[in-house]
Amino acid sequence: MSALPSKADIVPRRGGVRFVPEADISRTWREGTVALACRNSVSILRTELGSFVRHGFEPMRRRAFISLLGSTPAAWPLATSGQQRNMPVIGYLTASSVVPALLDDFRKGLAEQGYVEGRNVTIEFRAAEGKYDRLPAMAAELVARRVDVLVTGGGNAAAQAAKAATGIVPIVFLGGGDPVAGRLVDSLARPGANITGVAQLVTAGEIKRLQLLHEFVPNASTIAFLHNPNYRQDDVAKNVEEAARSLGVKLIMVGASNEHDLLDAFATVSRERAGGLLTNADAYFFVQRDLIVALSARHRLPTMYFFREFVLVGGLVSYGTNLADAYRQLGIYAGKVLGGTKPADLPVTQQSEKIELVINMKTAKTLGLAVPPSLLARADEVIE
Repeated sequence: MSALPSKADIVPRRGGVRFVPEADISRTWREGTVALACRNSVSILRTELGSFVRHGFEPMRRRAFISLLGSTPAAWPLATSGQQRNMPVIGYLTASSVVPALLDDFRKGLAEQGYVEGRNVTIEFRAAEGKYDRLPAMAAELVARRVDVLVTGGGNAAAQAAKAATGIVPIVFLGGGDPVAGRLVDSLARPGANITGVAQLVTAGEIKRLQLLHEFVPNASTIAFLHNPNYRQDDVAKNVEEAARSLGVKLIMVGASNEHDLLDAFATVSRERAGGLLTNADAYFFVQRDLIVALSARHRLPTMYFFREFVLVGGLVSYGTNLADAYRQLGIYAGKVLGGTKPADLPVTQQSEKIELVINMKTAKTLGLAVPPSLLARADEVIE
């Protein structure tokens, strides 16, 4: 399988997917819109052809015939490939980026339900790359494409955009916050309406991550909290502040929603002489994980992350749910819905039993940190 580009929109084609530049999406959408008029055009064409056979191609009718053919050029490619609508289509919307390894896990879940991409199901992708303001338009576009199920990832924001876009198309979400408190579902056992999914409880782990970071750097009197002002989680920030006070630690709030902000945030953390950094669970930070890890190394800053994917690229430590398992479960649920199960009949599944502590010993040595034996004993994975 060829590698997926990190920043691309993906549209279906027969037998799989193809990647197109973002600038071509509007053209593709126009073609899809024209296809809606295809049936009427064919009906008119049949009438005209019958008339041509009966009366011959006199000048006026010949011009009308040519004009008619030229009026729907974009409809014909879609009309002739209409057979692919016999294959169900999954609309895949993420607030983050499309990660090849996680997409493979999603496909594994689908396969467990009998669905193989390119054989009996097509997947159409939209990735906001951490830019939350793109989500509503992307969700509306997928709904207009008449997908059979709308799958969302990258946190609750994508699920909320999908829910706002449709009350009819089945939605299967992968969320990081409480879906009941976020008003995505009525309850975990009975989600209601057209939506269900997987709750990772990522944001609920912020306090635990702060406590673990404090164990790593017990002498730090100041710890910074990196958050995204474009996706406010005031309740999370409040809880982290209260937890810091209980630990006797001063908490500095630093915000970032673009690369320039990240550079400024780390400069502020260094200037304030913070002894550690807690990274809030956020789709944009996940997209920028390589940059954040690199900045932490440059500033020699012990940093706690929310997914092991940060640690795999050189981050110090993470505490959070297993994304590979989450995306596999997301694929299973999507397959069940494609098979006819109503979302309202599928309880929201929780990942609380899949939370893992991952430590990168090489990074710890580079930072000159001695990892407490108590943390090593609790670690689910240690990267040497």
